[in-house]
Amino acid sequence: MSEEKQQEATTDVKSDTAVKTPAAATPATGAATDAPAATTDRAPRGPRGRRGGNDRRGGAAGGRRPRRGGRQERAKPEFEQKIISIRRVTRVMAGGRRFSFSVSMVIGDKKGKVGVGIGKAGDTQLAIEKAVRDAKKHMIVVPMDKFSRIPHDVHVKYASSEVMIIPAAGRGLVAGSSVRTVLEHAGVKDVTAKLFSRSKNKLNNARAAVEALKQLKK
Repeated sequence: MSEEKQQEATTDVKSDTAVKTPAAATPATGAATDAPAATTDRAPRGPRGRRGGNDRRGGAAGGRRPRRGGRQERAKPEFEQKIISIRRVTRVMAGGRRFSFSVSMVIGDKKGKVGVGIGKAGDTQLAIEKAVRDAKKHMIVVPMDKFSRIPHDVHVKYASSEVMIIPAAGRGLVAGSSVRTVLEHAGVKDVTAKLFSRSKNKLNNARAAVEALKQLKK
């Protein structure tokens, strides 16, 4: 047999095997295609490639997390409070300087109770808590009538502060500096307050107002 005939015979054999090979592999391919069919019940992927359609906030896609209960109202504090002065105090020690904070605060329920306190600490939040506790210790009850008016006028001098409080029906609350803060938190109405001193110390002015309210008598 010549070389050309041998080459033709080998090409025919290769073509026959190429045709028969897919037929023989067909069952295996079918078995391979049947395997993923069992995993087609997976949950569809939601937005951002996660299953279940959940976003970062949880819950349904594009929705908000359902609330477990109704909106809880914040408990109203017993006393309203206001900071009248806050200072950073520096002490020079042997090893260097030490910083602390001094907070003066007025608290009251606007129903006749008012107090002034001071707190000192290295942190402002801790100083505020100390000031509130000190104000509660020094709280007073202001004698007033049913219209929240004081019975008479008073004139008091405390340290370098001098204040006078006069009842004035129909004028509202006329006062300045920290004296107004004390009268507001005490719930006093229709009064006029006058500071006779030039002191800018708000703590002394507030304490002078408290001393003036102490002098009231029914």
